[in-house]
Amino acid sequence: MNAAENVSQIRAAMPERGMFAGKEWLVSPQAFPITRNLADKLQALGTALLAFQKACNDLYHRSAAGEHAWVARLLDLGKPERMIALGRNARWRDDLPRVIRPDLILTETGVSIAELDSLPGGVGLTGWLGETYAALDEQVIGGTAGMIEGFSKSYPQHDILISRESGDYQPEMEWLTERLNTLEGGAREVINPWNVQPHELTGRDIYRFFEQWDVDNVEHGAALLTMAERGEINFTPPLKPFLEEKLWLALFWSPQLSEYWESSLSAEHLNLLRECIPFGWVLDPVKLPLHAEWPRLGVHDWSEMKLFGNKERELVIKVSGWSEKAWGSRGVSIGHDLSQEEWSAVIDDALESFPRNPHLMQRFAKAKVIAHPVWSEEKQATVMLQGRVRLCPYYFVADDAVKMGGMLATIVPADKKVLHGMKDAAMVPCSINHE
Repeated sequence: MNAAENVSQIRAAMPERGMFAGKEWLVSPQAFPITRNLADKLQALGTALLAFQKACNDLYHRSAAGEHAWVARLLDLGKPERMIALGRNARWRDDLPRVIRPDLILTETGVSIAELDSLPGGVGLTGWLGETYAALDEQVIGGTAGMIEGFSKSYPQHDILISRESGDYQPEMEWLTERLNTLEGGAREVINPWNVQPHELTGRDIYRFFEQWDVDNVEHGAALLTMAERGEINFTPPLKPFLEEKLWLALFWSPQLSEYWESSLSAEHLNLLRECIPFGWVLDPVKLPLHAEWPRLGVHDWSEMKLFGNKERELVIKVSGWSEKAWGSRGVSIGHDLSQEEWSAVIDDALESFPRNPHLMQRFAKAKVIAHPVWSEEKQATVMLQGRVRLCPYYFVADDAVKMGGMLATIVPADKKVLHGMKDAAMVPCSINHE
């Protein structure tokens, strides 16, 4: 088929029940190709990220018991005592998220991890894209049903509980549930907490599609947490607020923890993570000794960064986990995209909010510019979008094995620095370039 026919078939395949209501993006007639070498590296990255999450989980619990005690204190900042206690509950001491989705910036040298999400949106969207583009004979990563099969193996009996705050994702989760029921011959449900009484969920396995910081706004939230404590409901991802902190990406580079990471991760995993995680810092307002400086910055006090020139400001400041601004592109400030006055204000705000919402700062990863075909309504033909790419592989964990179910590419215009879904972007599945 030609490009126009592909675009027509993609649009015809869009679900009728509003899966993409209110969402716009550019349609591309083809998947985004990546090299075999990159695909192999990204598959290995999934295994490394699972090992990293295990190490983070173990470190937190060790810290709560007194070893590296500052780590747990840092990760617990701003969180209610109730949620801290849930995170330390022995019932799910070793439980981990069963889907891992990093946001990867495609650079000239590889990929850079911008975020590590264990409660990701886009599972249904990526599943639909894989199914739709596979029908165009595109060799998409994961194949026609990789996302559906991955979810099925990782969450074999789970219904999906979606809060109001996460309501935008309900249509894609309903699509996913329909596909799962067709595959398994089952009767999974998408549940809204305002349409159910807590006792009706007794004995069920529940995929928790709500953020823990939002639990006070979830109908029956307190009752559901109590039921989980009693073992009457099995929630996954586990109720561990500390695991959803972006701060881990900075703690990975902490000199005080280098021996821990080296003892907890294989050399292969450690080297791959060092290659993919940009250097970062926790923006802790603590005063340093007069003879000390923050590593790789050459400053003794964070306020000295306010005088950085544009090149020196190639840094990103992000709010970490316990905040409504800690997901998507909200709560992200890019230093060299701001005036010096704006940059100074961001630094002040991050330091002032430390006791409630710690921030991390990372080196800015510059995305490479690529060209990818998209459909132009005006020209009724394909045009080449000069853009930058965010890759989102979805890793599903089952029986301690990791498998990539699919990969979403978001291609944004080259003048954008924050890479996320928008009406001027294209969202497509990834394929392997065999040339």
